Amino acid sequence: MNETADSPPNVVTREAWLSLAVATSAAFLVVIDVSVVNVALPSIAADFDASTTALSWVVSGYNVALASLMLLAGRLADRRGRRAMFMVGVVGFIGGSALCGLAPSVEFLIAARVVQAVGGALLTPASLAMVLPLFPLAKRGVAIGLWGAMGALGAAFGPSVGALLIEASDWRLIFLINVPLGVLVVIAASRLVRESRDETAHGSLDVIGVPVGVAGVAIMMWGIVRSESVGWTDPSVLGMIVLGLALIPVVVVRSARHPAPLLDLTLFRKRSFSVATAAFWFYSLGFTAGFLLNSFMLQRLWGMSVLATGFALTPGPIVGALSSAPLGSLADRIGHRWVVSSGSLLCGASYVWLLTQSTVEQEFVAVFLPANLALGLGVGATIAGMQSAAMSEIEPQQFASANATIRTLQQVGYAIGISVVVTLAADLDLVGFQNGYRWVVGSFLAAAVVVAALYPSGTAASRTANERYANM
Repeated sequence: MNETADSPPNVVTREAWLSLAVATSAAFLVVIDVSVVNVALPSIAADFDASTTALSWVVSGYNVALASLMLLAGRLADRRGRRAMFMVGVVGFIGGSALCGLAPSVEFLIAARVVQAVGGALLTPASLAMVLPLFPLAKRGVAIGLWGAMGALGAAFGPSVGALLIEASDWRLIFLINVPLGVLVVIAASRLVRESRDETAHGSLDVIGVPVGVAGVAIMMWGIVRSESVGWTDPSVLGMIVLGLALIPVVVVRSARHPAPLLDLTLFRKRSFSVATAAFWFYSLGFTAGFLLNSFMLQRLWGMSVLATGFALTPGPIVGALSSAPLGSLADRIGHRWVVSSGSLLCGASYVWLLTQSTVEQEFVAVFLPANLALGLGVGATIAGMQSAAMSEIEPQQFASANATIRTLQQVGYAIGISVVVTLAADLDLVGFQNGYRWVVGSFLAAAVVVAALYPSGTAASRTANERYANM
């Protein structure tokens, strides 16, 4: 599909906006589901009398499955059709949600969460990829910004919505409510979104590289999340991480030689993609870890209730959601380099404030709220901006594969960051939180330096025009 075939350059059609609405609705469902589960864990533990280890796998099982299948899902979406994979993913997510809501045991719930993750892995790279071909190059930042904004809204309202649903009924409702909402998304996608795919793709996927790649990411993720409970020095943790890493070179070699590889190495020939993806990985090391630290600090150090914590965490993500699209538009006009690096620095500065100003006494208005609002603005410039920076010069036929590559590295970064701060803040005292915040600050600073120093200047449109002129 030619991205400008049906409309003048830089004009966004009604079809594009409607398709984006469908894609962002699915992104909202997936993100809000992830965030509400954390609120529901105490209720799930009480209902099933579940151990801490079993309970951790309600979250970890989802994360491992999601990360290990994302690359395969992206390749399938580009080859088989983005809308088709999106709809299969939504149906899988609905089915997994229904199974979660009906789960008779914690073991069944863990298995149902894996089903959810398979659906989430299929729909996530396809959701953005089926929309971007409809947006001209100069407007992609707006599309990705709005897509990211819905994700930020899901993160913002997840804790408070989850707490309200649990109080109104029980934890099962947070899963069952996905079923009717997901059905509406499937109906809308079938009527409003056109199919697109990589028309140049040929041959079958690499039958060696695909299973090795999926296994490598899964084993490495399993080792990382296991380290949260047994520590980084446990032989089983080190063994799984080493084994997972050892399989990665096999995937790279196979991908360089196979005509239909799991990992599309040609993506990394674009400097904008390789630099932004590296920066996003550093950013991911601190992003979710920082939110986890904030939640624990409010509850464990300051003694706030779950419901109060949910609402206390909400203002920042709302700012992020509201600012994401305007800042994405700004990046389209002036370039991503300084918008994204400034946003990363602002995220880091918000945690420097918490690191230096937090005490054992509750100081929400004077200490936490300013940091949370600043963090929200920084996230508005970065969480979608990083992805937009990476995707800015990618060819339409590679959209899903590129998105999947970014999201896989993002999930691995999230898992490592959470594992590290869980170790640093194990005692849940002020010193532990300060050590965790130092890790978060360092991660955001590294991301800012990588973008500022290495990302190409100018806009994607100007760079593309210059490249075409140079090749004339």
